[in-house]
Amino acid sequence: MTGTRSAVSLDGTSISYAHTGAGPGLVIVPGNNRVAHNYARLAGELADRFAVSVMERRGRGASGAQGRDYCLDREVEDVQAVQRAEQARLVLGHSYGGLIALQSARTDRSLDRVAVYEPAVSVNGSFDLSFLPDFERLLAAGRHARAMALFLQRTRLTPLPDATPRFVFQGLAALMVRGKSGTEMRDLMPTTPPELTEVLRYDSDGAGYAEVAAKTLLIGGTKTPAYLTDVLETLSHTIPHSHVEMLEGADHNAPDESAPQTVAKRLAAFLDG
Repeated sequence: MTGTRSAVSLDGTSISYAHTGAGPGLVIVPGNNRVAHNYARLAGELADRFAVSVMERRGRGASGAQGRDYCLDREVEDVQAVQRAEQARLVLGHSYGGLIALQSARTDRSLDRVAVYEPAVSVNGSFDLSFLPDFERLLAAGRHARAMALFLQRTRLTPLPDATPRFVFQGLAALMVRGKSGTEMRDLMPTTPPELTEVLRYDSDGAGYAEVAAKTLLIGGTKTPAYLTDVLETLSHTIPHSHVEMLEGADHNAPDESAPQTVAKRLAAFLDG
């Protein structure tokens, strides 16, 4: 990343973001348990064509805390603050960041194009978050590895089969929270319950997304669980100017880990359109 900048959100919270490149302004909204540097490779792939701003969402890095009145509206205000600061009319949201991007696009008529990679949009109860109370209990007890194991098993966001024994998830989770980036992971985990609560709160039949006026690209990976990709077709029938693109062999973390170059190629073609 070239440098770090900041914008002030509507409630006075400072929102930090990494900035690189030149061209039309593009804001990237990270997903749950992700920070700006996780998208450095994606931003680098796009920097020769766009001025890329990768947000540190609330509760991350130099940005302000989530706060007691945390809700999706605050996240939307944060995105729009960065857009105004950079005069950006393009947005990419990943996972929970995709939900934020779509909610922002429902009211922001200044956006030209919006792309979302497997947005955390729950339609008619498609997200099963019944594990959330147990996750919060484990987190409150300081049992980070157990909490992460539960999260991984129930969200099915690893390549492990559904029938994989719990102890395997526990071993993987232990490596994640105690490894090189373990401190960062543990610091991020408390932001998960409030965000998942918002996913549940915004569960609907999807009709409200008809308010999105910007041209919209809905991206998914063929290796991702169906509850995250089936919603893309629903959204494509609701959002007026939208279409779906599925990336063969890609998983949920394609933008930040496994296939940023592939995602950047599809994204650039759409945003340049």
